[in-house]
Amino acid sequence: MTFSARWILVGVILIVVLVVAGQTFYTVNEREQVILTQFGEIVGEAVTTPGLKFKLPFIQKVHRLEKRVLEWDGDPNDVATKEKVYIGIDVYGRWRIADPKQFYLRLADERLAQSRLDDILDSATREAVARHDLIEIVRTTKGRVPVRDEVLDDPSLNLGELGQISVGRTQVEREIHQRAAPYLTELGVELLDIRIKRLNYNEQVQTSIYQRMISERKQLAEMFRSQGMGEAAKLRGRKEQELREIRSLAYKQVQQIRGAADARAAEIYAEAYNASPQAADFYRFLHTMATYESSLGDDTMVVLSTDSDLFELLKGAGSVGDAAAFAALAERLRDELPATTATLELEPLPRPNPLPAPLPGRFPPGLESAIGLDADAPTTLPGEGD
Repeated sequence: MTFSARWILVGVILIVVLVVAGQTFYTVNEREQVILTQFGEIVGEAVTTPGLKFKLPFIQKVHRLEKRVLEWDGDPNDVATKEKVYIGIDVYGRWRIADPKQFYLRLADERLAQSRLDDILDSATREAVARHDLIEIVRTTKGRVPVRDEVLDDPSLNLGELGQISVGRTQVEREIHQRAAPYLTELGVELLDIRIKRLNYNEQVQTSIYQRMISERKQLAEMFRSQGMGEAAKLRGRKEQELREIRSLAYKQVQQIRGAADARAAEIYAEAYNASPQAADFYRFLHTMATYESSLGDDTMVVLSTDSDLFELLKGAGSVGDAAAFAALAERLRDELPATTATLELEPLPRPNPLPAPLPGRFPPGLESAIGLDADAPTTLPGEGD
């Protein structure tokens, strides 16, 4: 045998040895477990420890399975609760291959396992949800008393009440786990945990639920609005009462001040009246003039007796003189009054209008001469012709 043929034979032998070694030895890492089959039948126990392993070459085959915890995420489904309320529920879980041989015999791979998990867990979820009310699935803490505003306790509001929970969502999830776990154990799968990820009302009932919520909110808003209007009415009533009290107190003070002023004015008038006989006459004169001004007008007709106090000045008009005589009298009285008496400022009296001619028979017989009027005399006061 030549040298080259010998090296070729050595190379072929090495290749054969390498191929046989590759079919004889295999490795297992810490994240997987191995099942060996021979002509389609499982041989021995599952290999779960990592390291270099041996098998019969070309006869036995290696099937690798996951040893880690795997995830299952179900599709959202519409489920009816115990009170026939349809809700959309989304559930997720965690599982692992607990029995590799059983798992391989029943499912063979993870893809088929995910499909079976969908069927089993969805069915268990429907059964558990259908046995409980919606509040049991929504709320978690059993026996928790919700915080509630005292205003909402008004029975006239007719608001919805939160029912008491006896189970809670955690117990519902536990029931789903207990229902699904035995079926999965037969498949070599261990269900580690299952949780409810999301809850929502069915789209068909969302509109009615939202309308009811809006109605309750409007009812609460109307209640708060009516309470605010009641408080506003109370404040307005209190304001009116305080205003009346302030006005009453102010009126009382005004009357007290006015009374004190009137008393002081009467005192001043009394001092001026008692200062001298001329002051008394002047006071009566001013008082009579004020009475004339307030009671007589352009078209006023007054019938007076000759002994009337109001007629006294008219009766003596011929001897009094004109307005200059009254002004001189005022100046004299101002000089005679004491220094403590208030000074009276008088303006010149306006010249009166001519009196109309008396009609025949207007006064009783003899009254014209008594009051200083003559049918043939001019009807003007003394001083009118000056």
